Order: sequence, then C-alpha cells, then structure tokens
Amino acid sequence: MEFSTIDKAFDFVRNGASIKQSENSTGLPITRIETIWNSTIDSNRFGYANIEDIGKFENYLLSEGDILMTHINSPKHLGKCAIYKGTPNQLIHGMNLLNLRPNKNVTYSKYVFFYLNSHYFKRQIVAISNQSVNQASFSAGNLKKLKIPLPPLAEQQKIASLLDAADSLRQKDQQLIEHYSALSQSLFLEMFGDPVSNPMGFIKSSVGEQCTVKGGKRIPKGEKLIKEDTGYPYIKAGNIKKGKVTTKNLEYLTPEIREKLKRYIVNEGDVCITVVGVNIGDIGIVPKELHLANLTENANKLLIKNHKSLSNFYLCFSLQLDSIQQQIKKKTMAVGVPKLALFRIQQLELLLPPLDLQNQFAERILAIEAQKQQAQSSLQKSEDLFNSLLQRAFKGELTN
Repeated sequence: MEFSTIDKAFDFVRNGASIKQSENSTGLPITRIETIWNSTIDSNRFGYANIEDIGKFENYLLSEGDILMTHINSPKHLGKCAIYKGTPNQLIHGMNLLNLRPNKNVTYSKYVFFYLNSHYFKRQIVAISNQSVNQASFSAGNLKKLKIPLPPLAEQQKIASLLDAADSLRQKDQQLIEHYSALSQSLFLEMFGDPVSNPMGFIKSSVGEQCTVKGGKRIPKGEKLIKEDTGYPYIKAGNIKKGKVTTKNLEYLTPEIREKLKRYIVNEGDVCITVVGVNIGDIGIVPKELHLANLTENANKLLIKNHKSLSNFYLCFSLQLDSIQQQIKKKTMAVGVPKLALFRIQQLELLLPPLDLQNQFAERILAIEAQKQQAQSSLQKSEDLFNSLLQRAFKGELTN
C-alpha cells in the first residue's frame, strides 16, 4: 500500500469564513459544526446570515467532493466527516469546520472519506489533539502532516465502490430499525391519542401518584467494580437505554460490597430512569437476568403502586415519548453536573388509559419488537461485514 500525506492528497485544508449567524436570518446557507450529522451534511442544520449575494464569500463556496471535518468538538466527536455532494448548489463554508478539497489527480473523494472515518485515522487524530475538560481540538497544520494510504486512482475507486455497497446495506438495515421505532410511536398515538391534548379523555395522573420512586446507591469510596461475573451485577446509567436495561459492558460487585448495598436492588420488571449526566431520562425495564441486581446512584427505579391500573410496559413506553422527554429536560437542573431530582420525576405527567388497553398495546408492541430484533440482527451482520471490508481495504487486501 502506497502512502502520502494529507497535505499532498488535498489541494487545501482550511477553516471557513467567519460569519455571524443568527436564528431568524435567511439567505444562502452556511455550514456550522452541527451541519455534520450521521456522516452526512444535514440541510436542516445549516446557519444563515441574510447573505443574498455570494460576493466576497465566493472563495468559500463548497465544491462537489469537498470533505468537511470537525476539528473543535467534544473528544468523541472530533474528526467527524461528511462529503458535500453538490446539494444545495451554493453552500458557504463557515467557521469551525475544516474543508479538505481533494486533489483530483491523485485522490478519489469517496475513498478518502471512508479512510477518514476509519479507526486507523481516528487513532492519528488522538495523537495530534489538544484536550481540555469538555472539548478537544487540532490544527489544520498538524492534520496536513498525517499519513494516508493512497493507491492509484483506479484502485481507490474500486475500494470505494465495495465499501459503498456494504455501507448502503447497513444503512438500509438501520432505516428498517428506525421504521419499526416510528411504527411503535404511531401505534401509541393511534390507541391513546396525543398525550398532551388527550383527545380521548383518559384519566390524567403523575408518576408520583402511580409509583414509588427510589434511588440507587454508589459503591463505597475506595472500592472498585470488577469485570468477572460473581453473580452480583451492578446496573450503571449506561446500561439503561431505549426501553431496556442491558447486560452489555456489565460490571459486578464483590460479595463484600454486595453485603453493604443489599438494600439497593431492582426486581425483574422494575422501570429505571437515569438521573445524572448527559443521558438523563433514558428509560429501561429490568429483564429476568438482572433480577436482584444493584442499581447505580445515577438512576432511580419506579415501583408501580397498583398493577391493576398501570402496567410496567406502558409506563416504560410512555416515559420515552417526546412529550415526557421534554418535561424531563425542563425539570433537569443544569447547575454543575446536570441532575433530575427525585421529586421532579414524581411530577411527570401520565395518561392512564384502561389496563386492558395498555395490555393490548404491549402485545402489539412486542410483535413489532420481534421484527425489530430481526432487523437489529441483520444490522449487526452488515456492520461486521462493513468493518471487515474497511479493515482489509486499508491493509491493501481488497485490490490484490
């Protein structure tokens, strides 16, 4: 595999125009950090500054094939990329994103895009980054010095074509999963109506009226969790997401710590909510395999008082609705470390339809979830295929 530097592979690497953007402005669109979304340029995330005539910003118009890259961001988002595909036909390159314009004599844009999104390149980014508490950055000058595998153009095009096909497959699987998620939301609205306007006139209640809210407990100071399965799993905030409490990356308590924390456990079917950090409001139901697990101090459990009026499944799904997630955002205290207080959880509003209707909803959702699980299995396979091809591509194994 032949190597070059970014400086030689691109005509230029530069920052964008310094333009003050404002919320209610119009005119020609301008890129900003959030314009890069899921490795694409999202037209819903442009900025505007009432620029009607390109004038002095003509040199900052993007050209088809340009690659935008974040160089100032939180550490995990640093180096994210997207290709400009020519839409819209006039897009101004704004500040805080680098524009890498490929030298078309030696560089095929889609090939280098895949490389810039690979772990090979991400490792190099870490080496040139300056880290602070919540933000990291690197300079265009240091970026230009990084090496990049650059075989002849024909080989680049072949590699990009193979990776593009594999990438399209995994995107289709992801879109199918998103379709099932949207279907679940639509089913809720069909059966219960908008929870804010409550057109069906269901009883209005609150989490505090229907549930006892209890917190988890941190491990004692100086103690450590262990990776080995001792039979005492410890549920962290990261294990609670998208309606499930997962066993992925689970850690465990030693018998000695377990004895000290034995009061702070969850039971199968308990609904948990994260209350500290960046993912406040994530919801999940405790599965059978985590019955009697311990719960982190960064989450609370909701214990239903009367199972004849409220099901745990309906409660879990309701708390994930946009309307309730908006309530959670408004009730989150942002001074210091973001936190959702226990009494704020109790204030969250709930609709209380008849239990038989809640159970019908659960049955239909479980059928959708079964299909969604198949799609997730397919996505995992397509992800594995893509990552395998990506690894082989930049080892020079796809063109031999």
